[in-house]
Amino acid sequence: MQPGTPATENDLRHLLNEWDPIGVADDVQDEYDCMLAPLLQRLRGRADQTEISDFLRHELEDHFGLDPLVSQPEAMAARVIAWWTAVGRADDPGSM
Repeated sequence: MQPGTPATENDLRHLLNEWDPIGVADDVQDEYDCMLAPLLQRLRGRADQTEISDFLRHELEDHFGLDPLVSQPEAMAARVIAWWTAVGRADDPGSM
């Protein structure tokens, strides 16, 4: 499966909905879709955990108006990087 395929986007959507920093994922499944393309772009560009964490923190503060400390963007960034390493990057021919 190539990174960026609908299945990959669905997997990332699932991760974001599990994180659910504003607590609406049970009712609004696409609430965090605004982060899908930017996250995938960063992951394809080989962003590290700090870069992903910085992006998530920025989104929490500037887009959603939340205190990022409550939502632990660092922990979510670690999950995203682990997922990408296991699923996305493993199937990316450019990652070798």
